[in-house]
Amino acid sequence: MEVFFDDDRLRRDCNGEKALTKRFNRQRAKLIRRRLDDLHAAPNLETMRLLPGRCHELTGDRKGQLSMDLDGPYRLIFRPVGNPIPRKPDGGLSWREVESISIVEITDTHE
Repeated sequence: MEVFFDDDRLRRDCNGEKALTKRFNRQRAKLIRRRLDDLHAAPNLETMRLLPGRCHELTGDRKGQLSMDLDGPYRLIFRPVGNPIPRKPDGGLSWREVESISIVEITDTHE
């Protein structure tokens, strides 16, 4: 899958082990790197349902975004990329057709 970033600083940090560890901490940096590696290796978003990290769609003010677990309350937040975003006939996200995503942020979604 193609992986983009909404934020240049986050892209730089996620592409450098030292910067990633400095910004987050060693444990969280390892999990972030693992999730990003899984996303890069996946042919589409549907594959992520089978891997650790509890990939799921968000609701409310985060509708249109997805989340993967890191440590504690921290999550890797991303959104599908496409024009238009692949949809099923019922309007839901077509996970199998999503082949590009953009990382929005890494945050505690419970704050």
